[in-house]
Amino acid sequence: MSELTFEQMLEESLKTIHTGEVIEGTVIDVKPDEAILNIGYKSDGILTRNEYTNEPNVDLTAILNPGDKMEVKVLKVNDGEGQVLLTYKRLAADRGNKRIEEAYNNREVLTAKVSQVLDGGLSVVVDEVRIFIPASLVSDIYEKDLNKYAGQDIEFVISEYNPKRRRYIGDRKQLIVAKKAEMQKELFAKISAGDVIEGTVKNVTDFGAFIDLGGVDGLLHISEMSWGRVENPKKVFKVGETLKVLIKDIDGTKVALSLKFDDSNPWKNASTKYAVGKEVTGKVARMTDFGAFVELEPGIDALLHVSQIAKEHIEKPSDVLSVGQEVTAKVVDFNEEGKKISLSIKALLVPDTAKETAPVETAEDDSDVVSVDIDAVIAKQEAEDAE
Repeated sequence: MSELTFEQMLEESLKTIHTGEVIEGTVIDVKPDEAILNIGYKSDGILTRNEYTNEPNVDLTAILNPGDKMEVKVLKVNDGEGQVLLTYKRLAADRGNKRIEEAYNNREVLTAKVSQVLDGGLSVVVDEVRIFIPASLVSDIYEKDLNKYAGQDIEFVISEYNPKRRRYIGDRKQLIVAKKAEMQKELFAKISAGDVIEGTVKNVTDFGAFIDLGGVDGLLHISEMSWGRVENPKKVFKVGETLKVLIKDIDGTKVALSLKFDDSNPWKNASTKYAVGKEVTGKVARMTDFGAFVELEPGIDALLHVSQIAKEHIEKPSDVLSVGQEVTAKVVDFNEEGKKISLSIKALLVPDTAKETAPVETAEDDSDVVSVDIDAVIAKQEAEDAE
């Protein structure tokens, strides 16, 4: 019986490996783009960066150290240069597939970092399995720019699992919808009309602002933004701003909000400040053919009828007045219930002596200084316009 040479004995002491086999190796050298592993074979194994992970531009020296033991899969026994090519990411992907399958079947909530923002969605990696989250499933609202999610950890569930086609779809939207539904339920259980609550401006439109109350969006209509007039909500409110708002009404899941707090209601003391006979000053806010509306203070406008602007006949208010002009007039009518005030400049122009001596039946000037029915005037104007 012939004795074996040293080389033969060495070769026989080394294990045999096969493509696709899972083996354990020890890291003996690491470079940024590859690692060398002792796998107990006649040749060392080469693990490149591309076969370690799907993540781009990973520095292997920051992850692996000489002496580390790890399981790898044999990709090719001989790469043509006598070296063994190894893969870690494919082994991890095989195991990841099982992990994803379990998460899919159990409706498990997964968390992963957004590795890429793509056209039409986000890409995340879980155990070396790449999962695509379509833009339509990223949020419960339309997201114009998905770049804000880059590098963020997000939660999602697997809504589609198809390993044969390597199709793995994630869904973040249903988690958001479910969370909001729960928050909505909790919020409606503890709020009611008349409550003051803190919210965050979510969106501002020409007709109002939507306020996030914590799972429920309430509408702050332009007419409820101030006791005075608000011409452009976008100039008053900013997205992200925090507000304390009054819950005006709750109708199902619709919440109407207001910033017209009772303690700041300008009509509270109006009966005293603007009693009939008082002389007041305000600015012309707007004009119509039948008169001018004078803002006495934010939230209180009074009608100065065209017949009460001057002694002489005036065709329309814009002939003698302009928006923003300050005018002084006399209060000739105060309707607290209807929140209406009538003014007269003409009443201030009538001499006191004339008013004292003129017989009642012939006091033509005084007869013009009368209380004006604002509703009737407006209705008449609308009827004439309709004709």
